[in-house]
Amino acid sequence: MKEESKMDKYAIETNLLTKKYRHTTAVDQISLQIVQGEIFGLIGENGAGKSTLMKMLSGMVNSTSGDFKIFGHKPSEDKYLYRRMGVLIEEAGLLGSMTAFDNMKTKALALGCNDDKRLCELLELCDIAHTGKKKVKTFSMGMKQRLAIAMTLIQDPDLLILDEPTNGIDPKGFESIRKLLIRLNKEERKTILISSHILEELNKVATSYGIMKKGKLIECVTNEELNQRCRQYLQIKVDSSSKASMLLEQMLSIYSYAVIDKNTLHIFDEVSSDKIIKMLVMNDIAVYSCMLNSQSLEEYFLSRNGGIE
Repeated sequence: MKEESKMDKYAIETNLLTKKYRHTTAVDQISLQIVQGEIFGLIGENGAGKSTLMKMLSGMVNSTSGDFKIFGHKPSEDKYLYRRMGVLIEEAGLLGSMTAFDNMKTKALALGCNDDKRLCELLELCDIAHTGKKKVKTFSMGMKQRLAIAMTLIQDPDLLILDEPTNGIDPKGFESIRKLLIRLNKEERKTILISSHILEELNKVATSYGIMKKGKLIECVTNEELNQRCRQYLQIKVDSSSKASMLLEQMLSIYSYAVIDKNTLHIFDEVSSDKIIKMLVMNDIAVYSCMLNSQSLEEYFLSRNGGIE
């Protein structure tokens, strides 16, 4: 990571960032902070505004209102700022009749770079070096995406913005890209903003998430918080959840629970349901129901995605 970037906590900061197209609001007053060193997953259905937000951040489209900073600077204040970003949005512009190296060389020359050794190192890093003289048109989708990611690294950016880089890729190809992104984050110190409409995929890569719907950012959550909310739990319906929660702590030393409402508790500790029910009943707490539940990542996404109309 470049020395000056260490001065700023956030790789990306947006303030009420908005993009309107005539009568349509594609991105609606988004205020977001992405800490340096994160892999931030932007999740949302098609049309949620993910790509438009990424295009504004990468300078491909202008915002209607609001502003943003990259590593503490507005683009208007630093003309070299976009050199610190590697961007893959929509088509990568790969030339099918050329080899992987020739594609890299063409892009590098367009960027004013002429370092064949570095290009070879990037192909090795992205596991494309072995393709040799094979034409890109013969590559699998996963190989093409790894080449596209390699091309975003030519200027050694601190920030990568990747719009659905795993879309349409088979499980083997996804695993290769997952390992690559984690390596870029951990070893190369890249901050990564990555989008997808499949939370199960992002969960294998991201450290934090932003959930978008209809142009709005409806929630930001860390990977730890997300997994906590999606783990297995015991749901108990009682006549008083406040009294029951005190008894759980005092009688059974259960502290990992959530009071959902005045009659509902979610217990995350692995304790026998029979033991819990017996204790509550003996202490004059009426137990209406007790069942083991869990919520998948996709179920969580769907439940949150219905939160704003």
